[in-house]
Amino acid sequence: MADIRIDGLNKNFGAFSAVRDVTIGVEDGEFVFLLGPSGCGKTTTLRMIAGLEMPSEGAIRIGGRNVTFLKPRHRNVGMVFQDYGLYRHLTVFGNIAYPLEVRKLDRAAIRDKVGAVARTMQIADILERKPDQLSAGQLQRVAIARMLVRDADVFLMDEPMSHLDAQLRGEMRAELRHIQKTIGVTTIFVTHDQLEAMTMADRIIVMKDGEMLQFASPREIFERPATEFVATFVGEPQMNVFDIEIASESGRVLGRTGAFDIAFDAGWAAENRLADRVGTRLRLGVRPEHVLVAGHPDARCPVVAELYSFEPTGAENLYVLRAGAIEITTRTSTTETAGLSKEEGSRLAMGFDPNWLYLFDPATGRTIAHAKAAEDIGEI
Repeated sequence: MADIRIDGLNKNFGAFSAVRDVTIGVEDGEFVFLLGPSGCGKTTTLRMIAGLEMPSEGAIRIGGRNVTFLKPRHRNVGMVFQDYGLYRHLTVFGNIAYPLEVRKLDRAAIRDKVGAVARTMQIADILERKPDQLSAGQLQRVAIARMLVRDADVFLMDEPMSHLDAQLRGEMRAELRHIQKTIGVTTIFVTHDQLEAMTMADRIIVMKDGEMLQFASPREIFERPATEFVATFVGEPQMNVFDIEIASESGRVLGRTGAFDIAFDAGWAAENRLADRVGTRLRLGVRPEHVLVAGHPDARCPVVAELYSFEPTGAENLYVLRAGAIEITTRTSTTETAGLSKEEGSRLAMGFDPNWLYLFDPATGRTIAHAKAAEDIGEI
């Protein structure tokens, strides 16, 4: 087991900059996720840690040892690839045993270690099968077992669940989290699926266009996003974000959209010096669960809106509402909206929880003001 220290990591492919100035510290035993859309640089970063790509600049240390330019076999890392990377001509036993055979362990030791890992991954009954005879879930278990058997200092996983169906992914999320915490090996996991990251990670690195935007716990990523991109990338349905202009009226600071006004909490507005920004255009964010819906306008829901679409999801309902040119998604429990119209085009009312509003700089994307209720979130 070991910690990982990465300083000023860069990777260029000709004139294209795939990874730019990534600096992170992953603690011993920590489960860290690299999260971001396709092409953001997360897999390239993982491949540099593994030694499959050499960095253009920067340093990589595993357990205090500089491995920046060492070949993969000298780094003592275990890796699971997106396509599993199994040898089709070998049995499950042969695939799991291969890393041990390369190290020339004796047959009895190999048999014992493969048997122990196979029992952990619940594949002891398929050791004589070949990969073509396995389901997607079994293939993934074999790939993970081959990684576990190495006794590596660090585990690296590159979207290993991308080929699994939704139900199996849900089962494997809990299982992988349990295995990682039981074994206690430092693990970096690449994914574009924010649900995987939010439910499994100790901390998350959010990346975009080769840059690291935020490195924090899932709760901090969700409640105190560093940028508008982070705020909208994490959360399902994604955060509503729209343009406003800061205004002042009768001693109150407002966010003006042209279709409706949003009155800000006075203390929050003062803390974030919004009075100094009167006339400035910003971006306002509010998550669907913090949008209120009612059948008629009232003090909590003063904005008249048109129901654009209604999506029942079981225990919750998704209402997509329109006010002027602004489209707002709201997520509510079925009991909260039991009596509301579900007919498209009908008139409803909405409001915004003043404790859960965010402001972003439209030029830089950086967060200007976090939600009032997120000020003292601490750690989970």
